[in-house]
Amino acid sequence: MKKISSRDNATFKQLRLVAESSRERRKQGRTVLDGIHLVSAWFERFGPPEALAVSESGVRQAEIRDFLTRHPQVDPLVFEDALFDKVSPVATPTGIIALVSIPREQRPILIQASCVLLEAIQDAGNLGSILRSSAAAGIIDIFLGPGCAQAWSPRVLRAAMGAHFSMRIHEHAPLGQIIGEFDGISISTRLDAERSIFELDLTGPVAWLFGNEGGGLTGEISGLALHVARIPMPGKTESLNVAAATSICLFEEVRQKLASRKHDHPASLPA
Repeated sequence: MKKISSRDNATFKQLRLVAESSRERRKQGRTVLDGIHLVSAWFERFGPPEALAVSESGVRQAEIRDFLTRHPQVDPLVFEDALFDKVSPVATPTGIIALVSIPREQRPILIQASCVLLEAIQDAGNLGSILRSSAAAGIIDIFLGPGCAQAWSPRVLRAAMGAHFSMRIHEHAPLGQIIGEFDGISISTRLDAERSIFELDLTGPVAWLFGNEGGGLTGEISGLALHVARIPMPGKTESLNVAAATSICLFEEVRQKLASRKHDHPASLPA
């Protein structure tokens, strides 16, 4: 393993640039993965990254040592701890980072399965949590419209905990066009809606629409939804965090689909 102690190292410069600048991430089509969980998940899905760097103290961590032993084909750079701290996108460096190319996803010609459409979700933590819940609920396609945080930023990647690697993430998506082409029902949520999500039939394909943390969906996009529903809140809280609301909606759909499947294919009863 090659030890790096100079800020003039080309890989150090590139890692720092991509970690710190959303403009550079868009320009280069690259991002930085921080932490053994994300780096391992990338290896399992895509193979070796473009570059791998570990800190001197990171090399002494058992989990990182085991990972490097399992992947002898990768020759990581070892940064002095002070240098690694400068390139790590987190306040408390984890000891391992990777430079990767952002996967290019083509939008399906016909969207026949449930999906999630997001408009102006600006908080990286919220976006990462939505991606994580969506992946857990079996969503494959997620569409980010105007005003959304950058899906492949280090902060969103950390919050999503590897969800990116099991989904197709479409940034700068034309939400109106996608709703119009969707082969199923579309649903937005609103506090004053007459029906609750628990009253809707969610056993078929559903396109879920969620908007900005403060302002919700714009009138233009909200008006395109086939159904508007509310999440019942018998408590005194006025509203839910958008990531929490997304989880509730998606797992109500999961519940209904599982119940429908069980009804259609009941287990055989003993004689």
